[in-house]
Amino acid sequence: MRILLVEDDEVLRGVMLRSLGDAGHRVDVAANVEDADHLWRVQTFDAVLLDLNLPATSSPTSGLASGLAALRQARARGDRTPVLVLTARDRTDERIAGLDAGADDYLGKPFDLAEVEARLRALVRRAQGTEDIALLGQLRLDRRARRFAVGGVPLDLPAREFEVLWELMSPPGRTVSKRELSDKLSTFDESLGDNALEAFISRLRKKLVASGAAIRTLRGIGYLMEAET
Repeated sequence: MRILLVEDDEVLRGVMLRSLGDAGHRVDVAANVEDADHLWRVQTFDAVLLDLNLPATSSPTSGLASGLAALRQARARGDRTPVLVLTARDRTDERIAGLDAGADDYLGKPFDLAEVEARLRALVRRAQGTEDIALLGQLRLDRRARRFAVGGVPLDLPAREFEVLWELMSPPGRTVSKRELSDKLSTFDESLGDNALEAFISRLRKKLVASGAAIRTLRGIGYLMEAET
């Protein structure tokens, strides 16, 4: 998943960034409300982890005083990205305010990092209409275990190839543009260009031979995972 992490506590932000990165996610970070709003507007994310109690920068004209305000603005412009609110605020009225502003789920601090990731998976599955298990021919994706297998045999893939195949199988049968793949698998510090993407696709095709699943190129449109005929 590509995730926007909005957290002003430097130590907690670092811990969460490492944990989410180790789990294979691509993470962009913001430490104040204006940076969060900017990233949210210019980039597409699978989910947002949002602290409500955020500092503003020196721009009082932005009209943004908290993470709650950034969430309200996102929903007002029609952005439906799943949002998991992480905050030290645990009063019932504040939880209600966050949910009423458009949050999809709520966790009070301190929290367990494993639970954060589990809730993220659940939110994204619900938003994308995907299940834990995806099947195409003999290719099987177990999202909970983060594992691919062909005919019951684990498919060992380098991290980047794994990420590309994951996106193409979420869900299979969906056309995914090069731009969408690049955006999902890049961060502001590391981008995935067309040449690198094409190389990953080429290597994946060789590894999927006899799997009953194939990556089809739709010229000028993108890629499609489909069952071999």
